[in-house]
Amino acid sequence: MLRDDIIEYSLEGHHSEEEGVKLRKTIWKVTAILTIITALEVAVGIMFPKSAVSEGVWTAIKISYIILTLVKAAYIVLSFMHLGDERKAMRYVILIPYFIFALYLIFVLITEGNAIFAALTQYAS
Repeated sequence: MLRDDIIEYSLEGHHSEEEGVKLRKTIWKVTAILTIITALEVAVGIMFPKSAVSEGVWTAIKISYIILTLVKAAYIVLSFMHLGDERKAMRYVILIPYFIFALYLIFVLITEGNAIFAALTQYAS
């Protein structure tokens, strides 16, 4: 039985070969950027283990991980959720609260981690 209430959208997608090339180029660009950021994070983690660097350098590495992760997450949202096609104000309305919330979570993690560490060292001695 053939139903006439189901629309096959893939048959309605008429675009030229130039548009297809542009779409494939965008996909490769997104893949390359995300791969480069991930490879950079992994390379820093391999090249600079915590035992081989000073405390100040280790803090800088942690901050750089946080920044790279936020940049990668924002780029994923802009690319895969098509937020990059929206107006700049719309992008800011969505991304700024996300960044504020992520920074708040990081603040809570650091604060609570320091409190737990202080409590453990106090009761251990």
